[in-house]
Amino acid sequence: MGRGEMGDGGEAFEEARGKEREWEEAAEAVAYDSCTWPPPVVVVCGPGNCGKSAFSRLLLNTLLERYQTVAYLDTDVGQPEFTPPGFVSLHVIEEPAKDFTMLYLRSPKRCFFFGDVCAHKNPKLLLSCTFGLYDYFLKELYRFNEVDNPLKSAIPLVINTSGWVKGIGLHVLSEILRYVSPTDVVQLRTTIERKNLPTGAFWLNVHEGDSPVNLVEIHGSHNPPPHLLAKKEARMIRDLRLIAYFRQCLPKDFPIFSRDDLVKGFASIQPFQLPLSKIQVIDLHYQFIWLCLCIGFW
Repeated sequence: MGRGEMGDGGEAFEEARGKEREWEEAAEAVAYDSCTWPPPVVVVCGPGNCGKSAFSRLLLNTLLERYQTVAYLDTDVGQPEFTPPGFVSLHVIEEPAKDFTMLYLRSPKRCFFFGDVCAHKNPKLLLSCTFGLYDYFLKELYRFNEVDNPLKSAIPLVINTSGWVKGIGLHVLSEILRYVSPTDVVQLRTTIERKNLPTGAFWLNVHEGDSPVNLVEIHGSHNPPPHLLAKKEARMIRDLRLIAYFRQCLPKDFPIFSRDDLVKGFASIQPFQLPLSKIQVIDLHYQFIWLCLCIGFW
């Protein structure tokens, strides 16, 4: 019995190690492809809870070894990597994430407040935010006419997407891929085929023919959690990110172990006080009516 358990454990370890090597090889292939110039623009996609964020971190670290600076565009409003939930953000990363199990908060280079943790609540707004940040990246961070200026030279970009890949979600992802025209697309696939994205360059129309994009398909993370458990974990991670974000407003030595502690901390902060005599009130509505009467609108 003991030998059987050891054998099963050994096989599971070897399988997990094999997937880890597969991820490392995929990240190195993207980062060190000698033909990749200008620097790569990589989209990481796949169904929910398959390890997209974890692979994106690995890819970030691998790209940093070569380029020293990497841009990261996070379109996953439910579980963003470096911001509180509800944001679409663009980051410029110069230091690798040493511990993949820790939550990191970083100040974005530019971001938009989406206002929800579910992308399907407003797909048009999500696309608008994503396109706006990508345009900003092209204008400010993907320039080739100033190669002597390291602050304005081209840097690679990693785009992390959400796990919403069915129905309208597939259309949204396809729109992002068509707009960005990435050099590389890394697709994570699970053992449950119906949850996966279509294979190949699924976002291209038939008449567009073959695309020069480098398509990489890898296995998703080992043993993804059940649906309900994944939802619970997602809520917990969102709470932790919110706590970590607002924690910055409090003294470093203030103990916080729960949301209640955070609320008590904010309640203990002395509010900013301003004498009423210093407040000037302007009735804009009255001024607007007066202006309309003067110019004859009414």
